[in-house]
Amino acid sequence: MCGIAGYYGTRQLSPTQIDTCLSLMGQRGPDGQDWIERRISEERWGYLLHSRLRIIDLDPRANQPFQRGRGYLCFNGEIYNYLELRQDLAQLGETFVTESDTEVLSALLARYYLDKLDSCEGMWAFAWLDQEGLVLCRDRFGEKPLYLFEDETGTYFGSEPKFIFALLGRRLPINVDHLYRYLVNGYKSLYKQQQTFFLGLQELKPGTWLKLDPTGRRQSQPYWQPKFDQYQETLSFEEAVSAAQAALINSVRLRLRADVPIAFCLSGGVDSNALIAIASRKLNYQVHGFTIMNTDTRYEERDLVETTVQELGLKHTEIPIDHRDFLPNLRRLIRYHDAPVCTITYYAQWQLMAAVAQAGYRVSVSGTGADELFSGYFDHQNFYLQALQGDPAAQAQARENWQRVVAPIVRNPVLQDPDAFIKEPTRRDHIYLDADTFAGFLKTPWQEPFREENYSTVVLRNRMNNELFHESVPPILHEDDLNAMYFSVENRSPFLDRRLFEVCQSIPTRHLVREAKAKAVLREVVRGLAPNAVIDNPRKVGFNVPIFDYLNIKDPQVCEQILADSPIFDHIHRAPIEQLIRQSDLPNSQSKFLFYFLNAKIFLEEFSAERAA
Repeated sequence: MCGIAGYYGTRQLSPTQIDTCLSLMGQRGPDGQDWIERRISEERWGYLLHSRLRIIDLDPRANQPFQRGRGYLCFNGEIYNYLELRQDLAQLGETFVTESDTEVLSALLARYYLDKLDSCEGMWAFAWLDQEGLVLCRDRFGEKPLYLFEDETGTYFGSEPKFIFALLGRRLPINVDHLYRYLVNGYKSLYKQQQTFFLGLQELKPGTWLKLDPTGRRQSQPYWQPKFDQYQETLSFEEAVSAAQAALINSVRLRLRADVPIAFCLSGGVDSNALIAIASRKLNYQVHGFTIMNTDTRYEERDLVETTVQELGLKHTEIPIDHRDFLPNLRRLIRYHDAPVCTITYYAQWQLMAAVAQAGYRVSVSGTGADELFSGYFDHQNFYLQALQGDPAAQAQARENWQRVVAPIVRNPVLQDPDAFIKEPTRRDHIYLDADTFAGFLKTPWQEPFREENYSTVVLRNRMNNELFHESVPPILHEDDLNAMYFSVENRSPFLDRRLFEVCQSIPTRHLVREAKAKAVLREVVRGLAPNAVIDNPRKVGFNVPIFDYLNIKDPQVCEQILADSPIFDHIHRAPIEQLIRQSDLPNSQSKFLFYFLNAKIFLEEFSAERAA
């Protein structure tokens, strides 16, 4: 895990620009920094900058930019199957001077160029520079970020926007349209198009490479095109469990490869328990789990966490929620993220990453992607009922289970109707809940209706894939990466594995939910490994914190800070904000909006043109 940055074009960068950029890259890579400058043609220069966080082969011999033949690699991430790839290359006569995955990737690129990218299993954003030009590439699911900015002189790239701004010599203007999208429609709307919070700044699409030749001509194409609707309808439930178990165990096995100790994020849910149980009981890894303990009874899961710790014999660190200095800390976080924070959950997760780093870990493991692969959200239950319309008996039984298990615990008003999507399969207002109300808070009219990509003819599966590639997983990965890198920690997500994805795409829809328990297949994958109390718990607990747990609105100074003059009030009416903070409790959608407002306020104060000047 590292930080990368660079430029490819007709300019020559100044030493000041390079030094400024490297100084900003230190948190992503505190273990070494270097850079190269190469002239590619009469008119074109290439620059690669790197800061290293040592995870595999801790020796400086694996530092970057790494040269192989006439090419140089600048790489952020991990190639988890590097040992297998190295063996294949060695049989072809390739030799190696390090034990790193960096050298294996560079050998693949030097020998095959882009033809073997799909053989790599891992997470990455890399730049490969040689006399043929520059190649930029990103992993299949977008675990590792890679931002781009292009002007008349060439292309700038980096792991974070601030790196590009340093090389460019200026900060880009704020994208107000994207800020309104965040405020009105929420974080699930942010990755539905190629926009960021800065005008002209984009991210390279996951699963894609971009090539710039010596003349500056660009070419881009995906190296991985996932296949959908691959359901094997004859696949039994037991066969689905067996296939998913084999794929998940292999994924965890690969992601335990490191020359430093690995920490695990632990909650009371099936996702983190599945990974920890496999690591502990199948792969004999000495697991150290870290848990943020909630104080809200709606989300509290202490009993389940303690059960896991006792049954699996884990080393465990409990992190209490720290409510102190919320607004100053949120400002620090926004300043580092170069963006508003997506949800209050990731303010709390930032505190968890601090504890992981303080305990001496350089790698953490999280359960990102399980809900989207195996079906784990409350609306999936309603979509599941809709998917059973061709089988009245099965649908009737599922509805009875829904009434018994889901009805008492679901809070979203749309989802309290089990037939919501049977009546109206295209209904999606539960995702942008109360968006019309929040749009009314803006001084400038703005609205953007919900839209989704068509991946599947089954509405439930289509929703799951939209969540995986556009709505839920991309913002989660964005936060996972930045919160971890704030403390020089690498985050790994074993559910985001190519083979596991393919297995999940083969599972018939009827197997996804059983007795109103979502993630039915995943539950049985770890039956006998994880505690039954966790496996059989029907609740989707999740981690959430009411905004007023952090924001003490009884303190006049806090209210004064919220309502103080700010660029945000050029965009939002003050009266609705005053009304929100007068209330003692807020519905979930309003609590989220107030968090979005605070983030947008601080973001504008930190990154507006006046501040930049």
